[in-house]
Amino acid sequence: MKHLLVNIVFCTLLIAMGIYASNFGLHLGWFLLAGIIWFSIILIGSSYIWSQYHVKAYLGNPSEKENKISLTFDDGPSEFTPKVLDLLYEFNVKATFFCIGKNVDSHPEIANRIVSEGHLIGNHSYSHSKTFDFLGTDAVESELNQTDASIEKATSKKVRFFRPPYGITTPKIARALKRTKHDVIGWNIRSNDGISSDGKNILKRIETRLKPGGIILMHDTSAVSVSVLEQLLLTLRHRNFTVVPVTELLKLEAYE
Repeated sequence: MKHLLVNIVFCTLLIAMGIYASNFGLHLGWFLLAGIIWFSIILIGSSYIWSQYHVKAYLGNPSEKENKISLTFDDGPSEFTPKVLDLLYEFNVKATFFCIGKNVDSHPEIANRIVSEGHLIGNHSYSHSKTFDFLGTDAVESELNQTDASIEKATSKKVRFFRPPYGITTPKIARALKRTKHDVIGWNIRSNDGISSDGKNILKRIETRLKPGGIILMHDTSAVSVSVLEQLLLTLRHRNFTVVPVTELLKLEAYE
């Protein structure tokens, strides 16, 4: 809806500028400036899931008054996921894992363990390709359906949650989601553990952003993330935060 509105506004503006130029003259630079602004809005809107530019995404629960927060992990299952699960079990915490389909196919037993231990599992595309956001509508739909099938085969769960790779969305991804009917789950506390290996900075980044109703984004794909997780769980306990499933925080259903 936002993308359509922006396009309508800028098309109307260009038509008006064209009419003005034909009658009074207008420097080409004004058309170039309008094009740059239009492209910048689309680029920012597509690149950041919090913009909700192409799709509605659940980023947290701003109305939550109690110290409730959700913990999510992307990109698994991997060799580090069992260590993450061990820590969650130790602290009696339930999390949500947004899994890559091909990794589920490689580690179906880990995917099954996620569900059997009471955690939620969601769709994070099949390939998590760097060019995922350039795929056509049919290709995106195929990736989502293939991942759903992989997860269902490993866990017997038909998932409803989807998290776009890199948090990037496009009109084609939006059209595919209308077909598949997934709920898009974003975040409002990004750890950056997927791009940084500095555990202290990762932990500090999360701690300074903790707030009721928040959704923390982490990854279950590295030793650094496992180390940070242990410290984070201690911090959450010390600051009297209760980690709850995304379903409880957002009042949504995770499975069909």
